[in-house]
Amino acid sequence: MSTISPAMRVFAPVRKDRVIAQLPHCFRKDAALHTERDFSPKVKAACQEHRTGTVGFKISKVIVVGDLAVGKTCLINRFCKDAFDKNYKATIGVDFEMERFEVLGIPFSLQLWDTAGQERFKCIASTYYRGAQVVIIVFDVNDVGTLDHTRQWLEDALKENDPTAVQLFLVGTKKDLSSPGRYFQIEQDALKVAQEMRAEYWTLSSLTGENVKEFFFRVASLAFETNVLAELEKSGTRQIGNVVRIHSTANNNLYNTSKKKQPACCQ
Repeated sequence: MSTISPAMRVFAPVRKDRVIAQLPHCFRKDAALHTERDFSPKVKAACQEHRTGTVGFKISKVIVVGDLAVGKTCLINRFCKDAFDKNYKATIGVDFEMERFEVLGIPFSLQLWDTAGQERFKCIASTYYRGAQVVIIVFDVNDVGTLDHTRQWLEDALKENDPTAVQLFLVGTKKDLSSPGRYFQIEQDALKVAQEMRAEYWTLSSLTGENVKEFFFRVASLAFETNVLAELEKSGTRQIGNVVRIHSTANNNLYNTSKKKQPACCQ
């Protein structure tokens, strides 16, 4: 695990290849969180007017869960380090990477938590699930058993989070190893699972890099939009930074109490 704290890493400069100017497209419209072709007009206006509140200083927590050897670590490493390590080493407990983006001109950070898929580390990993804004559930498109297990991984993740407050993604890996016929069949099954979960569905290859960057850009963009909309709802009709003033006059002072008229018997 990195020894650099998130607070230190969040202020690192944004890489040029992490700039997002428009909403990335979904992988398939029949299994997308939403099919809009661009960011919400409210979000775009808030960014232009710099009314995004604390979004630029927040870190959005993303947990990546799934069976052992489905490719969770390879997926994160391909995006964060643009590397693929053929010498597989199982993750022990948890690890994380920090990725910083610039979305519509506003800085935004994802903290990607890579969790162990082994049963013996499940209790350790589950302690890190809490506070996730995004849950990525990974399966191997060449192993239907790993797809069947995604429901249990989802259940475990939602035990530690509010189901209404997280965005879900179902991701099939190792697409490069699948034959067209086999891939078509498992994709049909995966689409049904994604729709049941209300998750956005993607397939990709960490070996070739196919769809990896597009996927994480989509995750960052949808998480960013959700955070900005939450800030706008929190601020309501008031501009962020406005001050509520209490006016006091000689005739109307909050610290002066009027004397009540005493009953005749007490005078």
